[in-house]
Amino acid sequence: MRYERNDKHKQPWQRGRRGSLCPADMDLATAQNLLQDSEAVDGKRYAVHEGRAYCAQEHGADVWHGYPVGWVEAPGSLLRRWLEQRRMRRRDVTIYWNG
Repeated sequence: MRYERNDKHKQPWQRGRRGSLCPADMDLATAQNLLQDSEAVDGKRYAVHEGRAYCAQEHGADVWHGYPVGWVEAPGSLLRRWLEQRRMRRRDVTIYWNG
């Protein structure tokens, strides 16, 4: 799996459809690590970083781009397991519920 940045999640001044914006300090190495550590559910991959949920979608042959999502969009099974594993806190879920 290879991560490839998609500018619609990085640069807010683009015309047309915009995606959710990644944090300004999210670098390529961190994004690649998130992809490697992510879990597949229904054709998408999900990961957690600093309390936020991230989703990745494949847009080429084993090439993915990712973006932050609200916990409301993350699969409930992952949310429960990650809470049990203490990969994030309930407070994080409340703060980032809608993204």
